[in-house]
Amino acid sequence: MADNYRAYVPPKTIRTEYPLIDSDPYAAPPSPEHFNRVLKYARPSDYAAAASTTAFGPALMLLWERLAPSHVGRGGFAPIMRLTGAISAGAGFLMLYQRSSLRLYGWTENRREVELDMREMVDKVKAGEPLYGESGLSPYMQGVASRNSRYTGVWLHVLPWFNFVNHSQHGVDTTKYYQQAERELEAERAGGSHAS
Repeated sequence: MADNYRAYVPPKTIRTEYPLIDSDPYAAPPSPEHFNRVLKYARPSDYAAAASTTAFGPALMLLWERLAPSHVGRGGFAPIMRLTGAISAGAGFLMLYQRSSLRLYGWTENRREVELDMREMVDKVKAGEPLYGESGLSPYMQGVASRNSRYTGVWLHVLPWFNFVNHSQHGVDTTKYYQQAERELEAERAGGSHAS
């Protein structure tokens, strides 16, 4: 109860060449929308990078086996290839996730993602839904969760760290979504009155 009165710690603003969409784009059940958002905003080039990263490990193992045979036979090489494939698949997923996250952070070109974000959030405003989901935690604990996972996509390849808490501390001024929703609703009303 006392943690409701603790000071709010705003996210650090990092100057980037492109606009910030979300400084903490991770979440998971009960509301996986932010986690899915990173994957939903991924580009075909991210999937290509993930596929090449995934294929690299097994391809390298096959090359090594040709250049310097291990002589373990079929029964010994298959488990190594399965393990290599699993590790490579994990690395490919992290590659895809990190590339998409960096665009949400505004560190790489993100015009497409800015448009997707605006459309998604304006639709939520129009529907009367909370922008970033609902949480049963106190605002202070939501802030703790946010501070522990903000910008973790930068070191995702070293320590995959995800936020499993919905919160409203994403480093973005959300008034732009409400203003755009107002403009769109006003245009819809004006268009509807001309049609009548």
